[in-house]
Amino acid sequence: MSPKTPNNSNSWPAWLDLIQGISGLVLMLFVWAHAFMVSSILLGKDAMYFVARMFEGEPIFGRPYPILVSLVAAFIFFIFIIHAVVAIRKMPSSYREFRVYREHAKVFKHGDTSLWMLQVVTGFVLMFLVSGHLYQMLVHPADIGPYASADRIWSGRWWPIYLVILFAVQLHGNVGVYRLALKWGWFTSKTGHTSRRTLQKAKWGITAFFLILGLLTLAAEMKVGFEHRDNVGERYQPSDQATGLTPLNTDREPH
Repeated sequence: MSPKTPNNSNSWPAWLDLIQGISGLVLMLFVWAHAFMVSSILLGKDAMYFVARMFEGEPIFGRPYPILVSLVAAFIFFIFIIHAVVAIRKMPSSYREFRVYREHAKVFKHGDTSLWMLQVVTGFVLMFLVSGHLYQMLVHPADIGPYASADRIWSGRWWPIYLVILFAVQLHGNVGVYRLALKWGWFTSKTGHTSRRTLQKAKWGITAFFLILGLLTLAAEMKVGFEHRDNVGERYQPSDQATGLTPLNTDREPH
């Protein structure tokens, strides 16, 4: 059936698959970009301070507006909810359905079948943990910065949650992109053949890269938080402002 006839009930599964794929891809592109943004702490506190202020619009408006962070968090939260609602229909809803999947996996013994269950498990975890993280960013958008983020991770004891989110989101998302590439034939050769092995190598290579980057970033944040544990709540001042090289915006202490 053509997806151009949404009134036909037989076309809805195709439309839902399309919505699931697009929303998942948007979320994963954001996750990759987010990984690079937060990894700015690896370049130093000043680098992370600059990135945080940039997303609050300070270079454009002359002062930070944390509401911009809330708007981005609200948009991502909206896409996340859509993706979860559409994707949950494919999860086993009973032990009977799980048993059918298990028997299917035993018969075919295909690695991609196991990856599907990995997505189910990690997706279930992410529905709870990512929701909490996005809510935190939505209602406390100014609490982003070298000290504010590190204090939340170390003194606020968020690091175990972020560690689980890191592995769950990278495994879930990168497997999802891999499945989309196979499904839609994004890297199909001129002969019409898609190299599954090449895509598998790319999938695990990208996953390993972002896991290593995420672990290094989390370790750096924990180190800053540990060193700053006696001054929780103090906000970071960049080195040029601390030495008086540039004027300070004294109407608001940046987070």
